[in-house]
Amino acid sequence: MSKFRNEGRFNQKLIAPMILGSILNPINSSIISVALIPIGKAFGAPPSQTAWLVSALYLATAIGQPVVGKLIDIYGPRLLFLIATSLVGFSSFIAIFAPDFWWLVVARVLLGFGTCSGYPASMYLIRSEAERTREGSPTSVLTLLAIANQTIAVIGPTLGGLLIQVGGWQSTFIINIPLSLACVLLGWFRFPRVSSISIREKRRGTSIDFTGMAIFGITLISALLFLMGPALDKLYLLAVAAGAGAAFVIVELKSRDPFINVRVLSGNKALLSTYARSLLAATVTYCFIYGFTQWLEKGRGLSPAHAGLLLLPMFLTAIIISRITGKSPAIRLKLIVGSLIQFITMALLFFAGPASNLVFLAGIILLLGIPQGLLNLANQNAVYFQAVPSQMGASSGLLRTFMYMGAMLASAANGLFLKSEDITFGMHQLALFCVVIGIILIIITLFDHSLGKIGIKKQAENKI
Repeated sequence: MSKFRNEGRFNQKLIAPMILGSILNPINSSIISVALIPIGKAFGAPPSQTAWLVSALYLATAIGQPVVGKLIDIYGPRLLFLIATSLVGFSSFIAIFAPDFWWLVVARVLLGFGTCSGYPASMYLIRSEAERTREGSPTSVLTLLAIANQTIAVIGPTLGGLLIQVGGWQSTFIINIPLSLACVLLGWFRFPRVSSISIREKRRGTSIDFTGMAIFGITLISALLFLMGPALDKLYLLAVAAGAGAAFVIVELKSRDPFINVRVLSGNKALLSTYARSLLAATVTYCFIYGFTQWLEKGRGLSPAHAGLLLLPMFLTAIIISRITGKSPAIRLKLIVGSLIQFITMALLFFAGPASNLVFLAGIILLLGIPQGLLNLANQNAVYFQAVPSQMGASSGLLRTFMYMGAMLASAANGLFLKSEDITFGMHQLALFCVVIGIILIIITLFDHSLGKIGIKKQAENKI
């Protein structure tokens, strides 16, 4: 933090609400992983049903992130941040007193919408502060944001396990209440107020594409409903998703002010590649976090607290790797190394079984911390440089949308492969699925030569 003070540029008062708001989603994404088994026991729900607790949040955030990001680009971050973070606390009250399982799913949907503002608001503020201070590449702040999100995402299961040990699965929702209150207070006092004149100028000639947003939502919901229970009699859902996706592209191409500027996006192949990498990397990461954690509890016989603690090496490695590599502007090498190590880690899962030594399992988790520290940071920084500055909120929100799509795919894969009574066999099937995804990620990364230009350009700026 002293580094930011010495620079004397970036408004340090923004850092606390930025970080706290941006971690609301990863903490709620990961903390639920060790709560799925206790919740399933409490409500008599099988793994294929508890997977909806994961997918419900990601579906809400996949739709909500670019929507909120677009609104932040127009209205500024303060109002959207206050509304959304308030919803986090409200939804947690619903979850704590949920009378049945599906009320809990509803609470997770509301929680997903509530966590939508933190990340796009942070990226918006980083860009606006960079323009104000003429600091073209605030790598220190970007690295701090990435480290905070990675730390919380990985420490979430450990924290969740400890909370469940003390206060049951409800405690994984109770923790949101003080976090929500802190975000509201910090956002109210520290986020900059946007003048009504500035808002009117941004809104002049601008309209909100509700039609595009609705069709986008239909596309994702239809695809998710199929993925959660793939079967021949549900193929119509894929047809609906494909049809809605095609309609979305047509509507956005004709829209004067589209929700997602498909024309600009299609012309920005570098940004599209970053989104694709983010989706694939997230799929593997969340298959591991949710699937492997469930296997540790059911297949290896660990308690939620012990399963969460076993993931700590990943948390420590991710922080160290992000801290070491965050100063380097080069992105391509980080992505290549990260994708290769992620592939190797998933392959090692084939050798894991009920009698596996805990040191071996901890070694796998430790190794996965390396890509966790490299891939998220590199993809986030790539979007910062590849996106149109005036659309930073929407573009960063869309990055999270692709991550959540990967998480939804992972949730569906967990529900599909782990429904067998032989959970170790299911975990090996899940590992095979991740290995295939990893190969695709490696290929996409190796053939994306545009990544090298980002680091080269930044190094040239530093020499000047």
